[in-house]
Amino acid sequence: MTERRARPEPTASTRKHAWRRSPRPSGPPPAADTPAPPKDPTTTPESPSADSVVEAALYRDGVRVATPASLADTFRQLRDQPDGMAWIGLARPTEAELLSLAAEFDLHELALEDAMEAHQRPKLERYGRTLFVVLRAARYLDAPEEVDFGELHVFVGPDFVITVRHSAAPDLSGVRRRMEETPDLLKLGPEAVLYAILDAVVDGYAPVVSGVQNDIDEIETEVFRGDPEVSRRIYELSREMVEFQRATRPLVGMLHSLMAGFAKYGTDEELQRYLRDVADHVTHTSERVDSFRQALADILTVNATLVTQQQNAEMRALAEAGFEQNEEIKKISSWAAILFAPTLVGTIYGMNFETMPELKWAAGYPFAILLMAVVCVSLYFIFKRRDWL
Repeated sequence: MTERRARPEPTASTRKHAWRRSPRPSGPPPAADTPAPPKDPTTTPESPSADSVVEAALYRDGVRVATPASLADTFRQLRDQPDGMAWIGLARPTEAELLSLAAEFDLHELALEDAMEAHQRPKLERYGRTLFVVLRAARYLDAPEEVDFGELHVFVGPDFVITVRHSAAPDLSGVRRRMEETPDLLKLGPEAVLYAILDAVVDGYAPVVSGVQNDIDEIETEVFRGDPEVSRRIYELSREMVEFQRATRPLVGMLHSLMAGFAKYGTDEELQRYLRDVADHVTHTSERVDSFRQALADILTVNATLVTQQQNAEMRALAEAGFEQNEEIKKISSWAAILFAPTLVGTIYGMNFETMPELKWAAGYPFAILLMAVVCVSLYFIFKRRDWL
């Protein structure tokens, strides 16, 4: 184990960023058996909160030797054990807690600024002897059938590991328990803990991949069934796959960077095998996510084609209905015109005026009947020729 080096105090000239503006707490750390003061309801958001410390523990040769109750106890006991390793887990820590960690472990100001703010992209940065890793965890929620993404920041130094969670995922309690059950792996140091965290995050992608595959199968069925809500579901799942791709694709390059430094930093051969296995899983997951995006794009195209075909069929049906309606209107109009001619003649001669022409004509009645018949037959053949009847 590398000997623990002294932590330099931050000077005024280095306080260029917001996280440097808060002064370090002065005075000796509280004793381990000193009861914690009651929480003040008026405490500001930058005041340290015990609720942020999920778990802190000290290890020596892969075995837990202490479980400090506070960050101050952790710092003090780690100073007393130069060959030990501290593993500190934080969830949504306050600025004051991160400042105390930065002062104790000499964390770089840029890394600390990123740790204070969520919504960082996955990345790996090396600041001297400290690695800063940003990971995007994912979990599949069965009830709403959607993917929930979390964010994890990890500081890895010569004798410490600090995890900062900004969301419910990932739950690292299982990682700590598995590592404590395999002390031969844990005694390899902070790099082994980083491997275990990477492995847990990548393994958490498998249920998401299975859930998304089921969603895509259901969407394909809904598309060919003509579900009107399927377009919205395709769009929402496509957005989730974009986020999933942003979480997995940078991990491939990050793990390759770690593997490229195996010889330079003397990484244990067992850890090298583990990290290569994690890199294979990440590559497989990234390829699956890419195939999901392509499949969703193809499904969206097919759905648009089917919707267009359905609309065309509806328009064709409307056109045919309109055509049939026009044909009926033609027939009605034709018969109305045919019946209008005798009605007009009969109406005129039914006016019973004394001085009407041909009123006294003996052939007037047969002539009127013949005239009405000729007009009706003529109109019938005219409409028939025009296919109105």
